[in-house]
Parts: sequence; C-alpha cells; structure tokens
Amino acid sequence: MIKFFLMVNKQGQTRLSRYYEHVEINKRTMLEAEVIKNCLSRSKDQCSFIEYKDFKLVYRQYAALFVVVGINETENEMAVYELIHNFVEVLDKYFSRVIMFNLDRVHIILDEMVLNGCIVETNRNRILAPLSVLDKVAES
Repeated sequence: MIKFFLMVNKQGQTRLSRYYEHVEINKRTMLEAEVIKNCLSRSKDQCSFIEYKDFKLVYRQYAALFVVVGINETENEMAVYELIHNFVEVLDKYFSRVIMFNLDRVHIILDEMVLNGCIVETNRNRILAPLSVLDKVAES
C-alpha cells in the first residue's frame, strides 16, 4: 500500500503531498524533511529504492523535480517505480509546460490513479477523461 506521494524540487521544497494514512501536520513536516534529505543526497548511480524506518521509499528524478512515494513492505517497488513514470507521462500529456499553477489538476490526476493508497488506474486516456470534461465545461 502507498503511504504517501510527494513531488519535491531540488531545493527541497515540497510542491505536492498526498497522504493515504493519517499523519499529524508537525510529523509530516519532519517526515518530508528527512525523506527529501535522503533522496537528494543520493547520486544518480544509486538505486531508487531506499529502506526507511518501517517503510520503503521509491523515487525518480525528472530534471529539477523529484517524485517520492512511501510504501509498505508488501508493495512492489517496481510497480510503484513504473507508476511514478506513468504519472509524469500523464502530467506531460495534459500540461505542455508549467504544472505548478494548476495543482488542483495535478491532484485530480493523482486521485484518478491512486485511491486509498492503492493503484487503481494506469490508462492515460481514462485518467485524463475527467479533466477533459472539466475543461469542456470551463470553456462553455
């Protein structure tokens, strides 16, 4: 099961966070700082899977953006690694450029892909269908 999903820039600033288990706000801040420090300090030659406390971290770097997913020990690391790549491809398909001004849309995309910590959809067209409807309503 996925515990949390983070998007972080190279400066260590969290751009998006979604938690699938309850974590108090002050603990989230500490957790994010530690997780970001662990991921940013690794070289590109090192593995993208990290054992951390009672869960695992799976991350990928895309230019100046890191996508970090915290999972429990039963979740498949490679499946989550591919989920991250699929998520970024969906973002790339929907947004041709800047995504940080449209975080509500990013949350919709993530919610279409992951529900209660479980991967529920990977088909790009199905993921983007609700956004197409929203865009058509906004145009009219």
